[in-house]
Amino acid sequence: MSVTTATPGAEYGAGRGSGPGAGEAARLIVAASLGNALEFYEILVYGYFAVVIAKVFFPAADEAVSLLVTYTSFGISFLARPVGAIFLGAYGDRRGRKQALTLSILLMTVGTGLMTLMPSYDTLGLLSPALVIAARLVQGFSVGGEFASSTAFLVEHRPDRAGFFASWQWSSQGLAALIATGFGVLLTSTLSAAELQAWGWRIPFAFGLLIGPIGYYVRAHMDETPEFLDAGAARAPLHELLVGQWDRLVLTIGAVVASTSSQYMIVYMPGYAIKELHLSPSVSFTAAMAAAALQAVVVPFVGIWADKIGQIPIMIGAAVLFAVSAYPAFVLLGAYASFPVLVAMVCWLGLLKSFYSGALPSLMAKVFPTATRVSGLSLSYNIGVAVFGGFAPTIAQSLVDVTGSKLSPSYYMMATALLSLAAVIALHRRFRV
Repeated sequence: MSVTTATPGAEYGAGRGSGPGAGEAARLIVAASLGNALEFYEILVYGYFAVVIAKVFFPAADEAVSLLVTYTSFGISFLARPVGAIFLGAYGDRRGRKQALTLSILLMTVGTGLMTLMPSYDTLGLLSPALVIAARLVQGFSVGGEFASSTAFLVEHRPDRAGFFASWQWSSQGLAALIATGFGVLLTSTLSAAELQAWGWRIPFAFGLLIGPIGYYVRAHMDETPEFLDAGAARAPLHELLVGQWDRLVLTIGAVVASTSSQYMIVYMPGYAIKELHLSPSVSFTAAMAAAALQAVVVPFVGIWADKIGQIPIMIGAAVLFAVSAYPAFVLLGAYASFPVLVAMVCWLGLLKSFYSGALPSLMAKVFPTATRVSGLSLSYNIGVAVFGGFAPTIAQSLVDVTGSKLSPSYYMMATALLSLAAVIALHRRFRV
């Protein structure tokens, strides 16, 4: 099946405008969002509890080195995501969105279970951090096709309201972040540092383990998308993508950059507030929790707006505001390091991220035809996340350590925002999305 000459987005939104009823629509959103929520929840728990995990699995004489190694192990899992994207993306285009979704959530549950039960460094020595990295790689591989399969699943069931339905990708991430940060506030305010390090950090991982079986059951009982059934299985989606649609792939990677860099900078902020600003852990997690709640509420409305005016104006506006406000936001926080300012700063970043990311999935779905949609979404999203998102905390902390400036993380945010701005404009001009 050749799609290299297809008009970008031509199949997107074609026909089937009536869509399912409200009850069925809710089932679709839940089925697609549960795995995405589990993926993001597990990532956030690891990132938010990095200070504790550093002591449990990566102890070192220098605390800064221990934390940096932990952040690096956080980023290493993202290296497996493009590999997972290759296999699971092609699997989703050949076997169907439903098959890819059930496989990815099964693998994700295995990775989360490994982290929940992992013995500490004191128990296994060097084998313990090695197993942590292995568990992170399994998790990274499994989520390689999650975003793409669930996005395609949603927009192909409801092409008439693709912006709204696809926006639940990030709304579910906001809900996951709200739960993860809620655990952070609860555990850091009720447990001692020794209790948190001994066993408390395992509680949020154990909670995440409960989501997997529920998600698998729901997904196993959903119908395949009408668009995939009409188009039929693709024979060589990766070949079509890399040979005939490489320009779409490259520009879509660029569009992902601002979304992923901002998200993982928000993940980095509790650790930044604790280490660099010397704020309490409970205060830091509360600020992140407020941003997560904001994202969960705002993103669906952004999706509705995107259905009315298009994705491009919303994303351009958010990218510009990222570029011009990141530095002043860090200046303000550095000058007035307090709970209210931290909340305001993190919520501002979360609001901009909500606007940009809320419109992003449906834009990405427009770029790729049905036959290569999951492969295109998988590779573009996971390459962007692996390069610019997963190592964002490491890059931010390294910038602080090298420059000695607490403002230096803003440079990364500005650079990634400008890169995505250029990519979004190029996508609009080249493909008229």
